[in-house]
Amino acid sequence: MILVTGGAGFIGSNLQASLYADGIPTIVADRLGSADKWRNLAAHPPLELIDPDRLLAWLATMPKLEAIIHLGAISETTATDGDLVWHSNVTLSQTLWRHCAAHGIGFIYASSAATYGDGAAGFDDCFATESLKKLRPLNLYGFSKHAFDLWAARQVETGAPTPPAWAGVKFFNVYGPNEYHKGRMISVIKVKHDELTAGAPAKLFRSDQADIPDGAQSRDFIWVGDAVAALRFMLTAKNLAGVFNLGTGQARTYLDMARAVCAANNLPERIEFIDMPEPLRGKYQSFTQAPMEKLREAGFIAPFTSLEDGIARYIDILRRPAPYL
Repeated sequence: MILVTGGAGFIGSNLQASLYADGIPTIVADRLGSADKWRNLAAHPPLELIDPDRLLAWLATMPKLEAIIHLGAISETTATDGDLVWHSNVTLSQTLWRHCAAHGIGFIYASSAATYGDGAAGFDDCFATESLKKLRPLNLYGFSKHAFDLWAARQVETGAPTPPAWAGVKFFNVYGPNEYHKGRMISVIKVKHDELTAGAPAKLFRSDQADIPDGAQSRDFIWVGDAVAALRFMLTAKNLAGVFNLGTGQARTYLDMARAVCAANNLPERIEFIDMPEPLRGKYQSFTQAPMEKLREAGFIAPFTSLEDGIARYIDILRRPAPYL
């Protein structure tokens, strides 16, 4: 039995679909709300859906789980309620870590590439406290994920109890189906698709850095199916312990991305540059790229989907009457 927090969300529901297809029983801790988020689970429902507010009480009565995959979080990079973000992204993670350590349960949790800030300190997924201290996240969300990474590192370095196998996953720019409930945090690929199919050009931010041309801002975009494959590997990997980057290892420009969305929609290139909103200036990551040697050395050898192939696959899903996995 596996518990997936945030299992009705974007990455969580894609993971749930994979586990369900293989007959692996799961419990999901999440809220469906009053809109269409339930459709993320419609084709692959869990055995039980737990309200996150009841999660700790439920755990106290639950027989031993095989693993907890903790994906639930406040993930908005524009979040401003520091107390709420800390409680959700740090305190709950600490509680689940301690539970797994006490009961011999595997633990996988979502960290984020947002912990790397502007990338000035690099993107090395070294887990040593001294290396982590060099990072400077640019927003509250990134800070909260960084704070838990630091806390976990101190547990290891001080000899405190740890789960028998565990991994923190620094997700880079994941895209794919079942993200439609995310509002402003939906992937830029879906946004560009919507702009183009509405008859407008794909709008990209002008660069706010003199040495980076417009459209040359880069991200490590990773197809959600590849992210799920990596999580499935972590579930069975032996002696797993540490924080791992999860991207493709290859940054691609926003211009590459926009052109691929045009091509996947069989539309001529229509790309327009607009000014970056004032609140994002100075807080915008102009380059992210995940060094992937650590996860590869741990034994994950599956190839990554190219940006063009992943976008084509996603656009094909978006054209369906019900574009859910």
